[in-house]
Amino acid sequence: MKILLVNDVGQATYGAPSGTLRLRDGLRQRGHDARMFATTARPFVKRDVIADYQCFGTASRLQTLVQTANPWAFWRLRRVLKEFQPEVVHVVMFLTQLSPLILLLLKNVPSLHDIVVWRPICPMGTKMLPDGTTCPVTAGIECYRNRCLPLHSFLPQMSELWFYRRWRKVFDLTITISHAMRSRLMREGVEPQQVVLRTVATRPSRPALSSPPTVAFAGRLVLEKGADVLVQAFAKVLARIPDAQLVLAGDGPERGYLRKMIADLGIAPHVTMTGHLSRPEMERLFDTAWVQVVPSRWEEPSGDVAVEGMMRGTALVASASGGLAEIVQEGRTGRLVPPGDVDALEAVLLQVLSNRELAEDLGRAGRDFALSVFSQESYLDRILQLYNQLVSPKPGEESG
Repeated sequence: MKILLVNDVGQATYGAPSGTLRLRDGLRQRGHDARMFATTARPFVKRDVIADYQCFGTASRLQTLVQTANPWAFWRLRRVLKEFQPEVVHVVMFLTQLSPLILLLLKNVPSLHDIVVWRPICPMGTKMLPDGTTCPVTAGIECYRNRCLPLHSFLPQMSELWFYRRWRKVFDLTITISHAMRSRLMREGVEPQQVVLRTVATRPSRPALSSPPTVAFAGRLVLEKGADVLVQAFAKVLARIPDAQLVLAGDGPERGYLRKMIADLGIAPHVTMTGHLSRPEMERLFDTAWVQVVPSRWEEPSGDVAVEGMMRGTALVASASGGLAEIVQEGRTGRLVPPGDVDALEAVLLQVLSNRELAEDLGRAGRDFALSVFSQESYLDRILQLYNQLVSPKPGEESG
């Protein structure tokens, strides 16, 4: 089967594009001609774009205009569709670079929208207000009144959402990656027909734990990911477990703020900030972690980084919100804490870091769960089943 995967970003740097690239490679291993279409935008790290087809994208101040109307994406995709002639187009991460203009090209090709980010209902992509709380309203004038968008961005981004809402019916099927995300989307007028859990790469279990007790965080250093909540909780943990260590892997606009917080709290000798790491580098470093923390303030659509920790066999502590609450079985495969609650996170970290046997037990149970539920092979089976449904003749149509 000839499959075109469409994604705003073509770098293996974080969840959505990494997952799309894994899907492409998995489909190829099964003998399908799968190719990826993405922009040249490199929003987080200056790494090469590894998509098969590329069009213009940018992480500069022009991004607001490009995501609203990207003519380069339209022209390039039109040419790719004509030359490649895919049987199915699978659109994944969308609306941060690839504007709704591309939807006009999908009227006559079986297409699937796989919603993995909040962009279809939130111009910020987070469903979070500037004060860090969850946004309870539908996108519109409130995005300006709540100071999520300045006036110069408000009109272009509202136009983008209007065009998406008008043209999204070109998709023959819409799916998403968690039941929590599906419920929220449906409340705001977007109706995915199915939930298909995304997967992560399978890897061997980590070695047995050894001292010092180490806490790990992986993710973008942005407000919604809650790394500051973890730093504050870890500072309290040190009063009881003075040899504990914290590793923060990732980069982003909050990096300077976090450095200052760490210095002000007097815990710099116990904290390592690595910046962005390659996947092999991160896996080697995190093999020593007793616990991995996903302290997100926002409603994570799913939580690839959480599943990656479980696949490694590392005890997991995560915020009890969004898709994370579906991944972690409280007390069995990990622990859940209220988002933004420093004291609750401190209490759970003390329990795990002071009990190596508990950390090992949670890690083993989490790995067993990840292997059984988040299998790449099962995911490929499900996705191919959906592709076959899209290309099969509809009732009343003639086959062949």
